[in-house]
Amino acid sequence: MTIVTLLSRNVNLSQLSKLQPYIYGQNVRFFASPAKFIEHKPLEKLRNIGISAHIDSGKTTLTERILYYTGRISEMHEVKGKDNIGATMDSMELERQRGITIQSAATYTLWKDHNINIIDTPGHVDFTVEVERALRVLDGAILVLCAVGGVQSQTLTVNRQMKRYNVPCLAFINKLDRMGANPERVLQQVRSKLHHNAAFIQLPIGLESNTKGIVDIIAQKAIYFEGNFGEIVKEGEIPKNMNAEVNKRRQELIEHLSNADDTFGELYLNDAKITEKDIMDAIRRSCIKRKFTPVLVGTALKNKGVQPLLDAVINFLPNPGEVKNYALRENSDGESIKILLDSTRNDKNPFVGLAFKLEAGKFGQLIYFRCYQGMLKKSENLYNTRTRKKVRAQKLVRLHANQMEDVTEVYAGDIFAIFGIDCASGDTFVRDSKLDLSMESIYVPDSVVSMSVQTKHSKDRDNFAKGISRFTKEDPTLRFHYDTDNKESIISGMGELHLEIYAQRLEREYNCPVILGKPKVSFRETLTEPCEFDYLHKKQSGGAGQYARVIGIIEPLPPTKNTIIEFSDETVGTNVPKQFVPGVERGFRAMCEKGFLSGHKLAGIKFRLLDGMHHCVDSSEFAFFFAAQGAVKDVFEAGTWRVLEPIMMVEIVGPQEFQGSILGQLTKRKGIINFTEVVDEWFTIIAEVPLNEMFGYSAELRSSTQGKGEFTMEYVRYSPCLPEVQEQLVRQYQESLGIVIEKTQKSKN
Repeated sequence: MTIVTLLSRNVNLSQLSKLQPYIYGQNVRFFASPAKFIEHKPLEKLRNIGISAHIDSGKTTLTERILYYTGRISEMHEVKGKDNIGATMDSMELERQRGITIQSAATYTLWKDHNINIIDTPGHVDFTVEVERALRVLDGAILVLCAVGGVQSQTLTVNRQMKRYNVPCLAFINKLDRMGANPERVLQQVRSKLHHNAAFIQLPIGLESNTKGIVDIIAQKAIYFEGNFGEIVKEGEIPKNMNAEVNKRRQELIEHLSNADDTFGELYLNDAKITEKDIMDAIRRSCIKRKFTPVLVGTALKNKGVQPLLDAVINFLPNPGEVKNYALRENSDGESIKILLDSTRNDKNPFVGLAFKLEAGKFGQLIYFRCYQGMLKKSENLYNTRTRKKVRAQKLVRLHANQMEDVTEVYAGDIFAIFGIDCASGDTFVRDSKLDLSMESIYVPDSVVSMSVQTKHSKDRDNFAKGISRFTKEDPTLRFHYDTDNKESIISGMGELHLEIYAQRLEREYNCPVILGKPKVSFRETLTEPCEFDYLHKKQSGGAGQYARVIGIIEPLPPTKNTIIEFSDETVGTNVPKQFVPGVERGFRAMCEKGFLSGHKLAGIKFRLLDGMHHCVDSSEFAFFFAAQGAVKDVFEAGTWRVLEPIMMVEIVGPQEFQGSILGQLTKRKGIINFTEVVDEWFTIIAEVPLNEMFGYSAELRSSTQGKGEFTMEYVRYSPCLPEVQEQLVRQYQESLGIVIEKTQKSKN
């Protein structure tokens, strides 16, 4: 066993805490200057990777270790550390307080002469758009799995996102030091739940508190991590009690690889001698094609297994030139044609870049870019292919969490940022205005939770408008609108945590405290059968009077039109002069704004004006306006009315084992099941459920499916609500009117 120490480079051990070198084999690397990191490498020396996983699997801790061992930072800090500093990538104050990642953060570092761009993404499903846009621009990913929790709900979501963008990945089983760690069980879940052709390329030496190191199955050697921070890596012989297990796992790896890679399969079938290089090459080829997932192990918190993971990123994940990226161009027939982009790092090809994230920084709006083709220099002009507007790239920066470093030029494969450009997330930019190309946009999931929002103090309305405008632009899953029916502002997002975080950010960043509450449902009132009216409006109080008579019928519209109101002038002759008919229509529409049953809008009715009477002096449009209002009041008293409620089409996806409980929940919420299907142990249920019954369902679904269930809903139609719901609405409305009357009487007294 070879022990490598700092003394081999004449460095005193006492200097370790100050210099923080990283030692691997016989090499000692001290921290490189920023200029070293900014240096442009050839395409094969570049990697763009993301770190994705379920909540609290150790993504940010792993990124912190990667930055430390590669010399990017000189000190490590914990996500929920006692020093109140927090991890480098959690630069937002809220992230450090809560110990969670809210925004994806980008950085870049250097490892074994390779430039690695890293994006650390959130784990919470509420911030899933951050993962979407990161995976859209990355060439590879590290899927972090907890050795105890295994494949969890967000792991499944992240896996679907990787599949959507065809991103190759490595699996890293983290937290071997936790009680109950079982990497073997996690591997089985990766195969059964994620349907990956996966196998160990490393094995742990000990588990839980006995975690000592790892065994490299390919090179057949043991690796130990020593020193105060795991920075000293030693190689040695495999423990004798693990030889049988290592041989078994190596054979398993070879078999899985032979199924994924034809070249390697031929070697295996011909009983040829399989070398370490053969296995490495086969893993790389099959991993890039997403036919095989190598599984690595370690514990980031205890500083074990991170350096070999970095080696695997370089050895197995693709460089930008090995990934096919396409842009779309419309032909004369309006069809989109795919154009293959050239990733060569030179200025011969025209520049094509994608803006994948917007963020308001200290110096204005910051736009994150990925360069897919060509080169861009500082101060050059760009064209937005969506808006056709010309913009100028005044300042190019490379990002390290919330820190920035200026660069003068960027090439294909680089991830960078530009200040002060007005655009939307997913816009394509080119340098040549004649180049009519657009990159495939980012998938944005629909919002699932809505809440009413209002400022605590009326003086904060300007700040509220500024904050909401910025947040909705940065985060496409956050939506805001004003509900004219219920006279309240509605904010929609991916979950209650999502909306709560933005409420806190409004208070912290814009000094605008807000109140979140359950929004009101937009009920409607309609007539069940036709009802005739004959109303005379007459008023004489000195001077010119008011006189108008309207005769007609109000009738219900068919169910397909139960959300609208119609007015029909069917008068013949001059009993109602045509110049007064608009007054009748305005009076009718004004009365439809608020019903008498529950205070909601009237809908699904038609006002047919058949006849009437006027006075040559006292009649006016104003008089007929009041006559129409009186007619609607009469019909309300004489006719039969009912309340309509919005019905939503709800689609639920989850593991088959929870299907029974989900069906029970939907029945309890007065849902009607339209369709059920089970594919690959996952069920899909489509049901129609009243919107009023859907509040709180997001939390209930997650708790009853161990966080693995997801749902989307969209409006379908309005339908009569149940008698008990109608009674409750009428009672609440009458009580509110009683309170108003009571208050009015008190004020008079």
